[in-house]
Amino acid sequence: MNEDIFWEIIALFDWDKTGDDEAVMQPAIERLSSMNIEDIYEFDNILSEKLFKLDGIAYASNIGEESYRENGEGFSVDYFLYVRCCVVANGRNYFNKVLADPTMMPKDMDFEALLYLAREAYNKKLATDDYDHEPRFDYETFNNKDGWTQLNEKQKKPRWKFW
Repeated sequence: MNEDIFWEIIALFDWDKTGDDEAVMQPAIERLSSMNIEDIYEFDNILSEKLFKLDGIAYASNIGEESYRENGEGFSVDYFLYVRCCVVANGRNYFNKVLADPTMMPKDMDFEALLYLAREAYNKKLATDDYDHEPRFDYETFNNKDGWTQLNEKQKKPRWKFW
């Protein structure tokens, strides 16, 4: 598994079946499940890296109605993760555009199902429900410290002035 194969698998999504996420991903699940276990794990690792790279205040501030605001009100860390999944699900070119320009983040759209693609492929391959791989990157919101530097710097400033 490498980046090119990762993106080839993502490109297999059948967007004609929009509304049924499992059906959208089925061609990708079929392809990934035909590969060896190490490839399935590496797919999951590459996905985790992509999601981690998109974890930052610049991206979170551009997701539409539930965008991150300075006070954090109305912001869902889970929803932001699902929006990042939508970026990856839309392919290499879109991912690279968003990475370069956070204002290109999808507005009020998500694709949570992508998080389960490797698990589905693994379970299909081995006829089990016992997927226990931990991806290389922790892509949960706020884990990319560099992506949230601006927020972290604001939080470090004292709230009170003494003169």
